[in-house]
Amino acid sequence: MDDAKLDALANWITEAGLIGLLETQLLAGFCARAVFAGLPIASGLLVIDTLHPVYEGNAVRWRRGEAEASFTGYGRTDSDEREEKWRASPFFLLIETGEEWMRRRVTPESAAEFSAVATARDEGMTDYVGILNRFEAEGAIADWDGLFSAWTTDQPGGFSDEEIAALLRLMPILAMAMKAITLARMASTLLETYLGRDACNSVWSGRIARGVADRIDAVLWFSDLRGYTKITDTAAPEQIIPLLNDYADAVISAVQEAGGDVLKLIGDGVLAIFRTEANGSDGRAAACRAALEAVRRAEAAIEELNPRREAEGLPVTQMYAGLHIGEVFFGNVGSANRLDFTVVGPAVNETSRIADLCRSADQPMLVSAAFAAAAGGAEAKLVSVGRYALRGVRVPQELFTLEPE
Repeated sequence: MDDAKLDALANWITEAGLIGLLETQLLAGFCARAVFAGLPIASGLLVIDTLHPVYEGNAVRWRRGEAEASFTGYGRTDSDEREEKWRASPFFLLIETGEEWMRRRVTPESAAEFSAVATARDEGMTDYVGILNRFEAEGAIADWDGLFSAWTTDQPGGFSDEEIAALLRLMPILAMAMKAITLARMASTLLETYLGRDACNSVWSGRIARGVADRIDAVLWFSDLRGYTKITDTAAPEQIIPLLNDYADAVISAVQEAGGDVLKLIGDGVLAIFRTEANGSDGRAAACRAALEAVRRAEAAIEELNPRREAEGLPVTQMYAGLHIGEVFFGNVGSANRLDFTVVGPAVNETSRIADLCRSADQPMLVSAAFAAAAGGAEAKLVSVGRYALRGVRVPQELFTLEPE
């Protein structure tokens, strides 16, 4: 091995962490430079926990001869099958024993002990090394407090003691860089999960001062669930959260797939926007078409969901949606230490009032006259349902709905 090249590799890892390379770039760059320095690595794996609504952690894998490293999120290990596999892994062994690293020459006996070693045997490897770099409690990420890495070689005789020592020397630096990259990914994921995509981008770019807001033109969406109060009064309490999750999946997915951004979940209500400037010169009409498409997608998803819930004896419902278009302020509102990134303005209130009227008008969706005009009226298959007085709005408004198929 070349000590000068190993020193250069250590410096490169630090720089990679500072500039925020992707996890796949970090591992692929590390392995290529390690091989150049004389470490006979044939494959590398990095596993680190994360904070994500779906995934428990992330795994990055590199294999010699492949153009790129792969990145995957892995699910939670709370099922019986996953728990069993987890407890039979080298990762779990290091946690239980408190050791820093473990090694298994690839033999029939070690392949029977660990499925990871069995995979290494099938790939023609001769040696398997697992390393655990622990973080202090104050630096823990979610339920996990370290980086697990696994390295294989097909070199006859496996890794030498000197090569393993070099890996152990480099791993704390690699763990630090991986942790920095993971924390940045987690921050972005959490912001988008709790604030929405556009709000996340605004906050991530530094627009976090109280009172900072943009005047934007947007289609406004407000939806809620038919008969939700009655359902909560009559259904078992443990059924309410799954009900909200099932219908939120249908509605939020429809909005996002159509290009909208969900800003708030208020009980059974959803507030979303479709920004007109994001749709080019045809912005207003395109944003309206996108919102109507989201309504159709949501209704189709609910039609697919309801038979499954009925078959399980669970309560079912439908969506009410109100759509409007207008100028609003989009930005930070709140106290000095508790802010909300949202939209405010008369148009937001009108959208909520329009959605409320779906019940008395007996329509699953109502849109304002301004929305109908921007969308193209009859061309968008919108028909008038008459004029209605909106609470808090002085002049009665003509409202429209989609023409029945």
